Amino acid sequence: MRSADGVEDYLRDPHGRYLVGEGFLHWYASADLCGFILWGRPGEAEVRRLVQVLDVELAPAKPHASLVDARRLEAADPMAFAALVKYMQPREKDFSASVLKQALVRPEGVVGAVVGGFYTLLSGAYPSRAFTAPDTALQWLGQPEAQAAALLEELNGLVAEATGQSPLLRELHQVMRGRLPEVNLSDVAREMGMSERTLQRRLKEASTSFQAELNAVQVRMAQSLLRESNMKLTAVAVEVGCASLQHFSSLFRKLVGESPSAWRDRQRQPQGLDTPPSVESLEDAAAAAGPAPAVGAPEVPE
Repeated sequence: MRSADGVEDYLRDPHGRYLVGEGFLHWYASADLCGFILWGRPGEAEVRRLVQVLDVELAPAKPHASLVDARRLEAADPMAFAALVKYMQPREKDFSASVLKQALVRPEGVVGAVVGGFYTLLSGAYPSRAFTAPDTALQWLGQPEAQAAALLEELNGLVAEATGQSPLLRELHQVMRGRLPEVNLSDVAREMGMSERTLQRRLKEASTSFQAELNAVQVRMAQSLLRESNMKLTAVAVEVGCASLQHFSSLFRKLVGESPSAWRDRQRQPQGLDTPPSVESLEDAAAAAGPAPAVGAPEVPE
């Protein structure tokens, strides 16, 4: 597929092309199959830019199958999904005339549950089904296995280029998120189709390690839970696989530069206003001292 030169160019001639936006990529592999990919933490502004592109799927577009790949989402912003619902609902009849069937590839865990809930508000106009793997989703859409594999390889490459993240780390983080709170080297390597030593060697070549990437995934998942829920810090620590609240607080401070409670308070604080410390800060302060024990599988010697 070739890159389009902006929204107008893509709307005018989408077939065999793709368009990258902030946090999304819309693609049209053929007149019969298109879709879009979401990643990271898209907010309302990013979704508003996405819906400008979705008109490409309406008449006079040929009736087609559609794939929505949301497995790389790290958080589900209610305002962002509300903007998507606001766009889709008045166009439900129009999409029912152009979309033959649609498959959703949802994330694992809490984010996946939220995404799935919002999706039920959007998918009543045509046959739809949720999956956790894109290859099975494409097969349900009628794509032959070999053709689906080639398309996914191309799309994964485009996303890696758009996000600046290597395919190895992207896949590793996805597998880790799906396995939290219990993540170990052996199971992750097996799911990625390689030995423990091969995975460790490839991570070393990328100037990182299994433990470093696991810690990054734990903290990013924790940030999502702190931002989107009212879970206690202890519950968040358990959810992301930390051995104790003390370990969680120490790890969070190390990677983020402030305590979990302070970070949550700042995220919820209106710009320019001072907010008194939350009661949760006391819980966090009690756990602040002491080194963090290692989490996850130990490194296997080369």
